[in-house]
This record gives sequence, C-alpha cells and structure tokens, in this order.
Amino acid sequence: MSHRGRRSSPLRCGALHLPAPAAPLPPLKEAVIPSSLTATPRPTAETVSAPAKPTAGTILNHGELARALKVVEFGVCVKSVEAQRGVLIETDHNRAKLTTFDYETAVSVTLTGRARKGSSLLHFVQLKKALAAMVAGETKSRAEGTVVSLTGDLLSTDHLTVPIAALEREEFTAPPEPLPSTVTVDAGEFFAELKRVLPAAARDDTLPLLSAVKFTLSGQTLTLAATDRYRLAEGQVRAEATVRSPDKPLSVLFSASVLVSLLKQFKTYQGPIGIGLLGEDGDIPRATLTLGDTQITVRSREGEFPQYAAIFPTTFTASVRMDRATLVRAAKKSMAMVQAVGSTGGPVALLWDQEGALSVAPVIADPEAQSRVRGTNVPHTLTCGTGKDVAEQSVRFNPAFLLAALDAFSHKDSVTLHIKEFEDGHAARPVVLSADDGQDNYRHLLMPVRVHASA
Repeated sequence: MSHRGRRSSPLRCGALHLPAPAAPLPPLKEAVIPSSLTATPRPTAETVSAPAKPTAGTILNHGELARALKVVEFGVCVKSVEAQRGVLIETDHNRAKLTTFDYETAVSVTLTGRARKGSSLLHFVQLKKALAAMVAGETKSRAEGTVVSLTGDLLSTDHLTVPIAALEREEFTAPPEPLPSTVTVDAGEFFAELKRVLPAAARDDTLPLLSAVKFTLSGQTLTLAATDRYRLAEGQVRAEATVRSPDKPLSVLFSASVLVSLLKQFKTYQGPIGIGLLGEDGDIPRATLTLGDTQITVRSREGEFPQYAAIFPTTFTASVRMDRATLVRAAKKSMAMVQAVGSTGGPVALLWDQEGALSVAPVIADPEAQSRVRGTNVPHTLTCGTGKDVAEQSVRFNPAFLLAALDAFSHKDSVTLHIKEFEDGHAARPVVLSADDGQDNYRHLLMPVRVHASA
C-alpha cells in the first residue's frame, strides 16, 4: 500500500497486497474444542464417577521412553482441561503407543517392548520429571540402558517405584485418525526447504492463516509457501507417490509453530517422511507426517490462504546478480550502523550511482547526514536491463528481512535480485530473490521499505 503524502512518520514499510480471505477468522483461543471433535460433555461435580483404573503395562529402556516423551511434548495442551495435559499410553502386543493432543496437533510415538493390553492417561509433566529422577546420579550411558516398567500408574526401576498422577481417561478428547501416507519425501530435502520457508510465516496467531505454512501436493511435487504480508517464500520438494496420485491438487494449512518444533526434534532424522493430506472435501481437513515410529497429525487452519501466484512479477526492469557472501557482509555492516547512528528498525539501501556502481548503505533519519554516507561497494552483474535502467536508483529493505532472505540461499555462491520497476528513484513494488541457476525453484519475495519524499 502506498504511504505517499502521509507525514506521520518518515519511514513506512509497505505490506504485500495479498487478497483477503473470504471469511477472516478471529485469533485462535486457548482451550476451545472444535465442535467436530467435541467429546461427551464434561460431567458435573455431582455426576463424576471414579476414573477408569489405569491398566497400561510395559517394560522399556529409559532412553527410548525419555525420547518418546520429548517428542510427544509439543502435543500437550498445558492450558486446557486436565485430561489434555496428560499423555495417553496404550499397550498391546509388545508395543506401547504414547499420544498427546492439544485440539490442533496430535503426536504419537509407538515403541517396541514387552507389553500387555491396557491404557493409562498420566499427567505428562509429572511423568517426565519422575522419569528423569529415576536415573539421577547415573552416568548418561547407564541411564539410557536402565530398564523402566509401567504398571497402571506405577513407574518402577530396580531402585525406585512411584505412582504417577492418573487422569480421567473418559475426559480425554481423542484426536482424529492419522492419515495414511500418499507420498514420501526425502527428510533432508524437506527439512532444508522448511528452513527456507518458515522465516516468512507470521510469528503470532493474531492472523491464524498467516502463522501457517501452506502444503500443496500436486502430482510429484510438494509446494511449501508462507507469508507475513511483508515477505513471501515458496519452495518445492520432490515427492514419490506411494498410492495413485490424487486427481487434483490437495492443500492444507500446517501450523508453523508445530513445524518449528518438528525441525528441532528431528534434526538428525534421515529416513523418508510419509505425508498424507486431506483437503477441504474431507470431514476434518488435516495432514499427517510419518517419521519412523512417530506420527504428527495437524488440523488444517480454517479459511483460504491468500492467492499469491499473481503477486510474483514475471517481467523486470532489472535483474541483479551478486555474490551472496559479499552482499551479506555489506548488509550486516549497514544494519549495525543503522542501530549505531540511525534508528532501531531503520532500513538499509542498495544504491546505484550515476555510473551504475552498486553499494549497500545504512539509511539514517537526518537527510543532511545521509548525503554524506558512503556505502559498501558490491560488485554485480546485470542479467536483465542496462546500467541506465539502474543509475541513481535504490531499493530499501528491512535489514532483518533481507538477511533472512539471503540466508535461504546459504548453499549458493550468488543470488539474483529481480526488480519490476522504479518510481521516483526507488523500487516501490515487491522484488524477488532467486538463485537463477536452473536447479533451484525456491523464490523469496520482499516488499521494499518506502521512504517519505522529504526523507
């Protein structure tokens, strides 16, 4: 949006003109159970009966149980009804399945071990702390191999036995069924592309649709997209079908915060990742990721993600190829200088002089002082346009956004900046960063910072 003519502030950062969703949603609220998943109404104090006796029974190594609890932790709903603060442990046929569900995200881990048929809903935090206390004072290797048994609500080792708080199994809202995988993707490729796309997602839930990553499966391609209105990132991952490909593309809005937790928990995972998607045509639109013994099922955010394809320009006044490392160093110096002598949050600028030489410089509030600033020279090549097209022009960016975009190309030697057009000496429309090597389909769109004419 243009801020030309406004005088309330010299600097304005324009937002991307993203089409509004058909029906904007209010922020997600804590402890609101979707009607499609609502369990039997909670009994009143007068009708509460004794909780079902915990009956799970299994024997596992301490290390694998501790790892499983760490994984399912991000499905625990800590600010909800008591039952959703627990971990459901179901045992049968030499396996133990741990499940948590916070009404949006369900996480389950299946472990192999001696087991008998039964189930227990135990207080998650107490179980996690008690498990750690069981091996206090032991070496790491000895703790890992310690045999732990769970009988109902009793947690035991050779040295200690302690009861864990049991919660009412009947009050636990069961998650939707995990979806079978329709495609698999390479974990390394998937995680690498997620790391590139996630920085563009909104950081809070005031705009629920934008604090998600859009997964779109079309044929043999999984497309990931995220935007916070000031930048937009899109990447693609090769997908291998495990069943017949769907007749039309399937899309799901996957919580960005869950994906951040996923990256932390599975940063060393190297196996394939199974992906199942159920779009708006299904009963409960959702996605399931399967990583070995772990399944993560997330309800799709409701609403329509912005139709962003038309936002990416297809023609450009100039395309500028630069050495990525040189540009990063120049941007970091300018950002630090803005903070030192300018104003926190001020932009940095790519400036071309009369001869078409490029430099990166801090933008400070004082126009007279700005005229004396000399930036860091950045060698470049124009792959589209001429020196006359860029002479005495500039592009101004939020430096943190620019550096985050450049970080997405950390495995590349160069990066290309595509500029659609200039107005009054400045780029006013979204610009696109890409690798332009014919092998990388990732693209990152940035909205320039607009500067008041008097600045």
